[in-house]
Amino acid sequence: MIKVFGHKSPDTDSTGSPIIWAWYLNEVRKTPAEAKLLGEPNTEAAFVLQRWRLEKPEIIEDVSEDDCCVVVDTNNPAELPSSINDANVFEIIDHHKLTGGLETKGPIDITIRPLACTATIMYDMMGADAARMPDAIKGAMLSCILSDTLEFRSPTTTPHDQHVAETLAGELGVSIPDYASELFAAKSDVSAFSDAELLRMDSKEYEVGGTKFRVSVLETTAPQMILDRKDSLLDAMPAVALEDGVDQVLLFIVDILNEEATMLIPNDLTKAVAEKSFGASVSGDSVVLPGIMSRKKQIIPNLKV
Repeated sequence: MIKVFGHKSPDTDSTGSPIIWAWYLNEVRKTPAEAKLLGEPNTEAAFVLQRWRLEKPEIIEDVSEDDCCVVVDTNNPAELPSSINDANVFEIIDHHKLTGGLETKGPIDITIRPLACTATIMYDMMGADAARMPDAIKGAMLSCILSDTLEFRSPTTTPHDQHVAETLAGELGVSIPDYASELFAAKSDVSAFSDAELLRMDSKEYEVGGTKFRVSVLETTAPQMILDRKDSLLDAMPAVALEDGVDQVLLFIVDILNEEATMLIPNDLTKAVAEKSFGASVSGDSVVLPGIMSRKKQIIPNLKV
């Protein structure tokens, strides 16, 4: 049985894409496969599972040398199980930069394309077989694309991502603005999470100039709900960094509707990062970064220490 999974701290794309590709492997390629998760899905992804009546995949902690795996929505070993290089990874489908560090037991099929969403790539890879997707799988695919593109606001959005989303929405009879509002409302409700959970909820580890960062992004239509917790989030950052083996947590609160991000500034290091990376002028414990929406395209590539 093939295990299909995305990255740790699964968002909508890393929750939906394993389900989509497991369906394709089972129903089209006639290859037994199961979707898995590497953690609890975030609030938006949980909403998608409920909305389209999809069963939540089993959460796994690690893989073994006996496991056959397909990795989706990442190719970064830091975001994957610790024993990933012991397993038989034979396919990667992703839309992020090539990180390196994965080792495989044999030849591998890798598809990495400059699109905004893994699900868009899967739609293309399916070809004519995409028409066979049941509504629940189409709904998951539409959700992934709208989430990753922030309803086409993100600079990562391509015309093709938008075309695929509009095609799926038309087939499902779904209004994109109405459904996106539901998605973002679910994403924005973080009241049940602790500060440490928020800092890890949608985060990835990156090293810049020898400094290790946990780069956390919280996308929301209600940024004030998170900013009201600014003091406690700032207080929680050192402990999270220590526990996760990084030098610093960088938190960006992305205001989807106003198309800007607020970066929290707990110390001189983060102040320097904000000023060198984004040309910001920092005078307090936070700074607004106009137009910053995408970790992949705008935050990570620009990070400087």
